[in-house]
Amino acid sequence: MPQQVVQRRSRGFICVNAHPEGCRRNVERQIAAIGVQGKPPRRGPRNVLVLGASTGYGLASRVAAAWGFGAKTLGVCLERAPEGNKTATAGFYNTVAFHELARKDELFAASVNADAFSDEAKRMVREIARKDIGKFDLVIYSLAAPKRVHPRTGAAYNSVLKPIGQSYTNKTVELDSEKVSEVTIPPATDQEIADTVAVMGGEDWTMWIDMLMEHELLAERVRTLAYSYIGPEMTWPIYRDGTIGRAKKDLERVAHKLDSRLRNQLGGEARIAVNKAIVTQASAAIPVVPLYMSLLFRVMKQRNLDEGALEQMRRLFFDFLAEDAAPKYDDDGRIRLDDREMRSDVQAEVSSLWPRVTTENLRELSDFAGFQRNFRSLFGFEVDGVEYSVPVETLVSW
Repeated sequence: MPQQVVQRRSRGFICVNAHPEGCRRNVERQIAAIGVQGKPPRRGPRNVLVLGASTGYGLASRVAAAWGFGAKTLGVCLERAPEGNKTATAGFYNTVAFHELARKDELFAASVNADAFSDEAKRMVREIARKDIGKFDLVIYSLAAPKRVHPRTGAAYNSVLKPIGQSYTNKTVELDSEKVSEVTIPPATDQEIADTVAVMGGEDWTMWIDMLMEHELLAERVRTLAYSYIGPEMTWPIYRDGTIGRAKKDLERVAHKLDSRLRNQLGGEARIAVNKAIVTQASAAIPVVPLYMSLLFRVMKQRNLDEGALEQMRRLFFDFLAEDAAPKYDDDGRIRLDDREMRSDVQAEVSSLWPRVTTENLRELSDFAGFQRNFRSLFGFEVDGVEYSVPVETLVSW
């Protein structure tokens, strides 16, 4: 197939293309970071379904399950394939790399490229599970979508990033201009709140578990986890106490209901894993949060505490999901992987830097350069070891 040179193209601060070799290197580095090469896999989950499996915490979960435990993994994602001279999305290239590397290491991997909210995606998962996998002993719910079409009613919902009750004003950083400025976000309407909960709350997680139980595709002592975020009080008006937070609270409500049901019927459990702030396509779009993360990364790196998605998932899988793990939970039964981010000394220093940071001292007081690099690497750019002037094959598939 013809090859082409792929240089980063942006619209605003968003990359509109992706580099297949850069994405492959990212997946290879996650595999290496598991740190079990040449060793027997740990004992833990064997058949793993990851909903939202192509980027971020979902992709890192697949890597941790496959290379950490030798598990069979089935991922569900919605990614654009390459077409002509147009590259695929980064998640597509990540999944291609995951499959190639899994085959190389004789690990089973299957993926469904479909809208995870749809009945069609659920049907395809059923067919693959019956044919090639069997019953799942771990189901990861890691979806972060801007919209959802309800599979029963056809109603379309769009999520919004807004405060509730009153407008919210605070500092933010404009990612394309690197300008620290003030942003004011108007409050959400009741309909916007309800729609955000419909997209990002617990209804779809429930529908997945309902389907898997109905078709007897959940193993005894099955575990299911949904990923969430709480963050510091400075971000709560736009996050924890805003529309997204309302959806996450609904996710927690559903976790308790699913936990009771799974314990009674299969001896299983459902939990929320509260993760650390990392750079993702979704988190970069939330006002205030990128500036907070730029300061946070500087503080955590100075203390040798910072973790990316894979390091977080390595802790989750080895410290909470392995057979020899001795997990500890918070008072609400949640897994707290944000413990290092929320340390009092870390948050105190971030809070002290917050009022001081300006456009002029942004790079001095924060790790905005690291934020930018992490964001561009999501799309396979600015990845060490990749020669971007060399043509690469973009028309690939799994």
